[in-house]
Amino acid sequence: MTHSTAGRRVLITGGTGSFGQTMVRRLLRNGVAEVRVLSRDEAKQDAMRRSLGDERVRYHVGDVRDYDSVLHASREVDFIFHAAALKQVPSCEFFPLEAVRTNVLGSANVVEAAVRNGVSSVVVLSTDKAVHPVNAMGMSKALMEKVAQSHARNNPRSGTVISCVRYGNVMYSRGSVIPLFIEQIKAGRAPTVTDPAMTRFLMSLADSVQLVEHAFQHARSGDVFVRKAAACTVGDLAEAVCQLFDVPPKLDVIGVRHGEKQHETLASREELVRAEDFGDFFRVPVDARDLNYALYVSEGELDPAPVQEFNSANALRLDVPRIMDLLLTLPEVRAELAC
Repeated sequence: MTHSTAGRRVLITGGTGSFGQTMVRRLLRNGVAEVRVLSRDEAKQDAMRRSLGDERVRYHVGDVRDYDSVLHASREVDFIFHAAALKQVPSCEFFPLEAVRTNVLGSANVVEAAVRNGVSSVVVLSTDKAVHPVNAMGMSKALMEKVAQSHARNNPRSGTVISCVRYGNVMYSRGSVIPLFIEQIKAGRAPTVTDPAMTRFLMSLADSVQLVEHAFQHARSGDVFVRKAAACTVGDLAEAVCQLFDVPPKLDVIGVRHGEKQHETLASREELVRAEDFGDFFRVPVDARDLNYALYVSEGELDPAPVQEFNSANALRLDVPRIMDLLLTLPEVRAELAC
């Protein structure tokens, strides 16, 4: 299924965040008729309104936890990008029920409102932390994916396509470690690193938007799309930032925070067994079998061939010079260097 946003109405939940603001600008350039931004923060909405100055953007103060908020904001909308979430791992560890209310129940509200209002397509934003989750944020995001997939599994004839995208750390997004490193370096302090050997995927905001657009253009209901991102160690990332700002690469190792993993996984072995390879992306279709498992055994479903999961330890590893090149593609980093 292929969609074009030109001349259409689009809702972005969490639209004042890093992804939301980037996607709003992209949609405006592509000739969208109307973009609706649903978020809780009226101050950010006001700042965004003054920054954009575009009458095609409509602002809705509300919360995905409140079904009526989502139902009202999604009336007569063609497409939804669901970006609203609690994303900070330590915060979700201390307040796991809050993560459930926003990431799981809030996402269920978005799906239900979309179906009720006849929305054509919903793309739900997930995270590598949803695979083999060890923290509350990842667990709640994994359940969010299950909510989206259950709609596809239980409503195969629905006119609303619900799909997911899954990606790792978005560089210079809200809560990203890169602006923290830069702030610390400019203040004359050593960058704080949890564990220099810890690995993480690296994606630019533009890459994350491209992944969402790919899902939007190609999704079947229940699909999960994964971008084949490169990775690096946290220590090398901190050293790359230090070298860019011409300071000695001295690190302040503070230890692993609550709920952090040594390596992140973007796609599990079980998913990759049935995934389709799109070059830069994997498409993982929903397991659409029903509960009559004996049928599949009797028909000879074979054990899948061995496949390795796709994680930040076995992904393409960037060294310090290549990380520096990647950082220089970010407008925010170039602006900080010019200051």
